[in-house]
Amino acid sequence: MTPELSVVVLDYGLGNIRSAQRALARTGVEVTVSVDHDEAVAADGLVVPGVGAFAACVDGLINIGGDKIIAERVAAGKPVLGICVGAQILFTEGVEHGRRVAGCAQWPGVVEELYARRLPHMGWNTVDAPQQSKLFGGLADERFYFVHSYGVRERARPALGEAVVTWAEHDGDRFVAGIEQGPLSATQFHPEKSGTAGARLLQNWVASL
Repeated sequence: MTPELSVVVLDYGLGNIRSAQRALARTGVEVTVSVDHDEAVAADGLVVPGVGAFAACVDGLINIGGDKIIAERVAAGKPVLGICVGAQILFTEGVEHGRRVAGCAQWPGVVEELYARRLPHMGWNTVDAPQQSKLFGGLADERFYFVHSYGVRERARPALGEAVVTWAEHDGDRFVAGIEQGPLSATQFHPEKSGTAGARLLQNWVASL
């Protein structure tokens, strides 16, 4: 239990806010749902959830200055965790229905529709995590819960440099399932819906705060 640690779940109108709050609270940290800039910047950890369309999430984030909050935290070396579309908007841009929308550009990469016969990709999936991953420590053989049709595809050759990248595959198309670099981490799946494995992953993240 780490009650001295504080985590803010950023509420910009899109995301499984309460589910994320409950899952994080079970790790023992103090969790607040907030749109307040100072509170979000000051917290030990910041979680950026997200569901729905890339463009809508970016608009919601910008409306509360969330892009600036994320940039300030990363520049200061303060941990941020993006979940689902909250992970996608950390990349350079998203393409949906022919429309290109700029993301936060914390990582290079384009979020685009998966090249798969069955979409959305919905359900439990294994991941391919590198040994140096801290987020996936002790979780090499676990499965996580995905609900999405878009992602950063391996075939697009994203130039992710020194980032620690965890991959998953759906219908033969590999995509970024998790990514870690310095204070910034993200998962394409929903850890708050991924049972014991998701709880362990959140605990791993909290341990890094």
